[in-house]
Amino acid sequence: MQFDADLNACAALVEKGDPDRFAATMASPVTARRILFPLYAFNVEVSRAPWLTQEPMIAEMRLQWWRDALEEIAEGIPVRRHEVVTPLAACLDATGARLLHDLVAARRWDIGTDAFEDEAALWQYLDATTGNLLWTAARALDAAAEDEADFRQVARAIALANWMQALPELEARGKKPMHDGRPETLSQLANAALSDLKRQTRLSAPSRLVLLSGWRARGILRRVQKTPQLVARGQLAEPAILRSAALILARLKRRI
Repeated sequence: MQFDADLNACAALVEKGDPDRFAATMASPVTARRILFPLYAFNVEVSRAPWLTQEPMIAEMRLQWWRDALEEIAEGIPVRRHEVVTPLAACLDATGARLLHDLVAARRWDIGTDAFEDEAALWQYLDATTGNLLWTAARALDAAAEDEADFRQVARAIALANWMQALPELEARGKKPMHDGRPETLSQLANAALSDLKRQTRLSAPSRLVLLSGWRARGILRRVQKTPQLVARGQLAEPAILRSAALILARLKRRI
């Protein structure tokens, strides 16, 4: 099955901007890649939009452009021509477009330097970003509707692992990404997230395929649980050979 120019462009964006999801998508069936690459390329574009400028108004305009594009998809009107928007429109229904619209709205937090009010606010952000992205992908691959509650808990665990990895850079950029960054708090959060990963065994095959994108989450969370000081040091990454082995094992077991 051949990719057209737009899908190839989406794949290139993901390969450069989100290598973990690129690797997971390449380990997925080709039919799934036609859906996953546009979604993940969209996420790359939206997630980097607030960081491309120091002018809040320009960042707001960049995010609004994506919200407008998603409204076109949700309303079923002619969609603007764009290498990501065009293939994205082919794999989204109105519900999926609105979920991604909420994702873009949540990304407004990235523009400023305000801290999350509390732990609940952090979870709301992670659910709206990673949670909505992955559940939209699962829906597009015909995941069972009854998967959603358990799926979102697993997606939350993946989001937390990714967030822990990003903390040093976020803080270096002047962000306040944790309401409570004490090592004992980080360890407790990681422990709870590891329990949530167990829920994936209850999910349908399409849901588990999408969750493959979080193939590094378990290892990261285990390291945070055991040695939370690694977060501040930016030392959560595993050796490359172990990283590759983790993806192969996750694909064979069909769970992360």
